[in-house]
Amino acid sequence: MCELKLVSSLQKVFPETRLPRRGFRGFSMLQNERSAFQAAYRVAADTPAELRIDSPLAAFVRAYQVALIPGSVAAPRVSDGYYLTKAGGLFPDLLQPVEAGQVTLFSGGSHALWLEVSGDLPAGEFPMTVSLAARGRVLASASLTVSVIGAQLPEQQLIFTNWLHTDCLAVRYGVEVFSEPYWQLVESYLRRACEFGMNMVLTPLFTPPLDTEVGGERPTVQLVDVTVTGPGKYGFSFEKLRRWVALAQQCGIKYFEIAHFFTQWGAEHAPKVMADGKQIFGWDTDARGPEYAAFLGQLADALIPQLDRLGIRDRCFFHVSDEPEAAHIPAYQAASALIHRCFPGFPVIDALSDFDFYRRGLVDTPIPANDHIGPFIGNVPRLWTYYCCAQGAHHVSNRFFAMPSQRNRVLGFQLYKYRATGFLHWAFNFWFSQFSRRPVDPFTETDAGGGFPAGDAFVVYPGPDGTPLDSLRLHVFYDGLQDLGACRLLESKIGRAKTLALVQRWGPITFSHYPHSSRWQLRTRERINRAIAKNL
Repeated sequence: MCELKLVSSLQKVFPETRLPRRGFRGFSMLQNERSAFQAAYRVAADTPAELRIDSPLAAFVRAYQVALIPGSVAAPRVSDGYYLTKAGGLFPDLLQPVEAGQVTLFSGGSHALWLEVSGDLPAGEFPMTVSLAARGRVLASASLTVSVIGAQLPEQQLIFTNWLHTDCLAVRYGVEVFSEPYWQLVESYLRRACEFGMNMVLTPLFTPPLDTEVGGERPTVQLVDVTVTGPGKYGFSFEKLRRWVALAQQCGIKYFEIAHFFTQWGAEHAPKVMADGKQIFGWDTDARGPEYAAFLGQLADALIPQLDRLGIRDRCFFHVSDEPEAAHIPAYQAASALIHRCFPGFPVIDALSDFDFYRRGLVDTPIPANDHIGPFIGNVPRLWTYYCCAQGAHHVSNRFFAMPSQRNRVLGFQLYKYRATGFLHWAFNFWFSQFSRRPVDPFTETDAGGGFPAGDAFVVYPGPDGTPLDSLRLHVFYDGLQDLGACRLLESKIGRAKTLALVQRWGPITFSHYPHSSRWQLRTRERINRAIAKNL
């Protein structure tokens, strides 16, 4: 026996999920979009089966099995009520590619297949029937309609960075940093990140001092080779940086964020800097000392001409220190002044949520958390935002396992409303425990050793062949970026006021206030699509 129903991409299907009486009937999309739905099923016993797609669009469909992944920490200590659960358990998250239509149907409740339509699609109305068959017999089938609108999403304007941790790649796959297998891994993961909207990459001139225990260190991934040429004198070589930039651009990266020159949570020390095989700066370096200042001055004199030769000067952003708080203003002020002095004209961006940093002129582009963004709206020329493990209250968008998918996707409409310039997230593939004390297996330990809610630290899993395996959350987040793009396309046709009115038809939305409804999310996008079609 087999029961099959089609459901939207926003439905998380757990074993205890009841299949709906009436399945998902269909959706519209633009010709260059990536849109998904799910085939939710229940079977009495585990069964090898064939997935069949009967449609003129069959060649444009990719299928995945949605695998359940454990999550022990479901929500942060301070959290709101917009969660599916706050208890640890198994969550639908890993998307395992289906090869040649061969799937295993699992018993023990409800499960799902993720079906994604993408490519250079023809315009029109297309029926699609999804069937599950075994031993030549159809077990169950269901149908919907895909409406492809004859329009294209515009090129993404939002600057989006989701930090790639290349040391996690090297450790997980057991390769030497900067070996050819390492570069192949970097390319594979960068390409996947760019496929899902990332167009800025964290660039580690020196090993990023991020989520590192005080006194500890992460594996060296320093792109700039340093030589000590005399007392307080240094030489620099940029072959690795040049390869990094070329590779990133081939993958689709446009913008480069130079990793932080000072330690996280205070800007008190230098990052780990290696020269001639030895560490010359790090936790024992006073960030305000003359030695490190002299080093940065010499680095700037050598680096800036390299950025000019690479043609990326106007697409580079510099970080001082990550997530400083009010108590850190004196240290951050000194560090920021040094970076501005060494790298004049380059924009400084940092994740920080105290408006006083910007008011004092210490940062050119502040990046506040989306639950602290209020004072920045309308008061900074370029609005960015971010979220991380702490943003689990006030109903702000985030991507934890235990959150509804709509809470992940709604960010696109929010970024549109507030004309956001950029979005930052700290972890594309952080496969270490909190403070980088040890590696973790992201298939079994999804909360960074109990430090963060499950799902905060990564959106891809390590595939055995060196390619990433996607999470459901990665795809849903990209749907939000596509919603943002569709709004901008419609704005180009009917104006911003009318477009925003469609988004807010049922009331104003903010970063913390919006309808908690998958139906609202999907219907709002459908209204936007209909308006685009009407104004072709």
